[in-house]
Amino acid sequence: MLAKNFKKSLLAVNIGLVMSAGFTGTVYAAEKTKVQEDVEVIEVRGIRASNKANINAKRFAVSVVDAVSAEDIGKLPDSDVGQALARVPGVTVGRAFGQGSSVSIRGTDPLMTLTTLNGQNVASTGWYDQMNVDRSFNYSMLPAEIIGGMEVYKTTQANLVEGGIGGTVIVKTRKPLDMDANTIYGSVKAEYGSISEEVAPEISGMYSWKNDDETFGILVAGSYIDREYLRVGTEADLDWDSRSSVQPSSFLQEQERTALDATLQFRPNDNLEFGAHIMLLELGADSIGANMYIETDTNWGEGPSACQKFNAAGVCTLSVTPESATSNVFFQNWARKGEMTSDTFELNGKYMGDGFTIEAVAGHTKAEGGTQMSANFGYGWWGDKFSQIQWAGTVDAQGKQVSIDGRDMGFTQEQLDSSVPTSTWTGIQGPNSDEETYAQIDLDFDVDFGAITKFETGIRYTSHEFEKKQYNAIYNPDLENDFSPEELYSGTMKLGYDEWTIPKANLDAMINGTLSLVDKFAYSRSAYGKIEEDNLSLYGMFTFEGDGFRGNFGVRYIETDVTSSGHVIDNSPADDLAINNGWSTSVQSVKDNYSDVLPSVNAVFDLQQDVILRFSAGQAITRPNYDNLFLSTSSGYPDDRVGNEEITYGNPGLLPMKSSQADLSLEYYYGDGNLVSATYFVKDISNFIVATTDYNQQIGVQNTELGKDDWTVNRYQNAGGGSIDGIELQINHAWDNGFGVNANYTYADGAAPAEVYTDSIGVFTESSKHTTNLVGYWENDLFSARAAYNWRSEYMIREYGKYYGNRMHDDFGTLDVTLGWNATENVAVRFEAINLMGEDDVQYGAADFGTSVKPALQEDFPAWSFKGETTYKLGVSFNF
Repeated sequence: MLAKNFKKSLLAVNIGLVMSAGFTGTVYAAEKTKVQEDVEVIEVRGIRASNKANINAKRFAVSVVDAVSAEDIGKLPDSDVGQALARVPGVTVGRAFGQGSSVSIRGTDPLMTLTTLNGQNVASTGWYDQMNVDRSFNYSMLPAEIIGGMEVYKTTQANLVEGGIGGTVIVKTRKPLDMDANTIYGSVKAEYGSISEEVAPEISGMYSWKNDDETFGILVAGSYIDREYLRVGTEADLDWDSRSSVQPSSFLQEQERTALDATLQFRPNDNLEFGAHIMLLELGADSIGANMYIETDTNWGEGPSACQKFNAAGVCTLSVTPESATSNVFFQNWARKGEMTSDTFELNGKYMGDGFTIEAVAGHTKAEGGTQMSANFGYGWWGDKFSQIQWAGTVDAQGKQVSIDGRDMGFTQEQLDSSVPTSTWTGIQGPNSDEETYAQIDLDFDVDFGAITKFETGIRYTSHEFEKKQYNAIYNPDLENDFSPEELYSGTMKLGYDEWTIPKANLDAMINGTLSLVDKFAYSRSAYGKIEEDNLSLYGMFTFEGDGFRGNFGVRYIETDVTSSGHVIDNSPADDLAINNGWSTSVQSVKDNYSDVLPSVNAVFDLQQDVILRFSAGQAITRPNYDNLFLSTSSGYPDDRVGNEEITYGNPGLLPMKSSQADLSLEYYYGDGNLVSATYFVKDISNFIVATTDYNQQIGVQNTELGKDDWTVNRYQNAGGGSIDGIELQINHAWDNGFGVNANYTYADGAAPAEVYTDSIGVFTESSKHTTNLVGYWENDLFSARAAYNWRSEYMIREYGKYYGNRMHDDFGTLDVTLGWNATENVAVRFEAINLMGEDDVQYGAADFGTSVKPALQEDFPAWSFKGETTYKLGVSFNF
């Protein structure tokens, strides 16, 4: 790590420049990308032109900005938004369920990345009721075809929406008055996965029109994909009795994504403009889970141990089960109905007067998601047929991946039990909603105060609400809980790394069968939570410019009122749902607030005609996660297991995390759109949120099953700080013969307070120390070829609760290849191969023995590993 005193000095000097400028007023606005009048206008067509546009945006920006431009209408460099962002220096993308889902910038937690749509927040939830409840945007919702481009702000400035310590990603859509009248785009693709072995259709299109006077225009774009994602591998999470076991597993999800984007513009004269924008996103995510539990110690508590080696956490790392003493197995299917929507509606207006501009925007964004219904069916040694399926072989878990060598554990539908009940401890509906209403006014004034040429100011107000609920099924005891395999299964699917063949669960049949036994769904008091935030932001920013330099400085004032509502434990009686015992019948609310002033400065110096020295400094915040703000959640209570009485109290008075940060970069622009650059960055982050734990506490409530008032109590508070510093290196070079290369490397050395995490590992979530991209391409008027390799070093994944837990993801590299053919002036053919080398997804327990995570996530035990899939896409597009 670079010298700490140098980091602090750099921060002090740069932030001091902001304060010494003498501006103490407070105002606010949203993100507006101001480009100087001398910026070269580039028509983006092809790989090289796209790179040139990106470099042009970086060169003339005042902040540290990297851009991703579409090569043409509907054609980002990558077909996945996450993949496209992962090519940007300093950006890493977390992948989930076959798609890019989260973005980390310069080694920060993805929760510290703010994503906006045309400068405003986008509501987002998960499709799964056990996902983390946080503020991050789910990029799997966003199809690449309807995006015009993206900008990644790695530094802060006063007119950027607050919330991104790591940085801000601005997703941009197209506008009709910027395009030719009657522009038409269409695309048809077919996708094939090497594991799913299914062909998935994908279609997208756009139409843009404007009148002859270019005063009114409308643009409509849409995208649809219906794909079947199959993940196979091994999960080594310990089962419910904490025995040593491994689970060959499969996860099959029907991913049906629909997107619609519409923009209307009215510009009656050169001074006045009005607009409206609608974006509707929907992701259907019904899924089937299949897990087979293979016991690696005793035969489920019976007989001698087959384990030959245990680690310090007591988990078996080498097991040999001979054919002479086979062991029982347990198999289960999960069926989940899930979906996620995100809808945004916005109105905007702009007036340009003599020496001033005023802009206004108002809108509403709402997302709904979560599990609509779940069902579970299990088979074991107690069955009349499945008991005949036995395991024999070796399970070696001494490396980073579990090796299973033994019997083929595939089975047929005929080998399932004659009848099976649904698991009545399931049947949960877990809807979540997230919404924000926003309004904002920005004003720009041309001024003449020497080098100061412009003053920008504005005000923004948002009302944000996140709500989670849960409804538990109450089953009719008079109905027969008995189903046949013929009712529940149809066809076959793969299981585990060895791709054993097993019956394929019929999701609708499992869900409908379970629903047929339900009397009603009862509201769960303990699972309810609502967070309401009223945010007021004001900013003021001066722009300065002189001979060989330019920049801005300003401050942003933020004020937030927080209300957290939910049920609390107060000994209220249960209703028809037993787990409501002890929880208050009425909703309680707690209010708090905080405010802050965030200074920033950005400056660019033209050392030579093509050499730029750039520095920035400022402060940024990231608000607490919703999980930290919910009033209270409990574990175990009121069951009959000693030690399960645990309660976590949220804290609506938590302060946001705050970063003081600085950047210093040297950039050399040469030739026709070429770049070499080096950047040093540093962030000092305070106000981390940690949980304090007190044992054997009395809270005035007895567990009626045990007759005790003896609790483990967790409370959230702000404590501790962390830091990140590192370097970014970048080169973009294009030769005259059509060849070109883009390469970048990022080193991010981050240290977070270990007490923040249950694994006690002091590194930021999803932070890789080393990240590199190498892209080579060639193109002419007819053909193009692009090979892109992205690699990142190991990083921590931290998920919901202790069951999924905290795991280290092994280093990961993927090679993607794209081939293009311009069949005519208007028709193009494109072939893509993603993860061509089939890199596996490998995760292991990194916590030391004795930490509070479960044993399967300690001592480098190979927790999860999934087989790498290569995806092929072939598409035809037309553009008129």
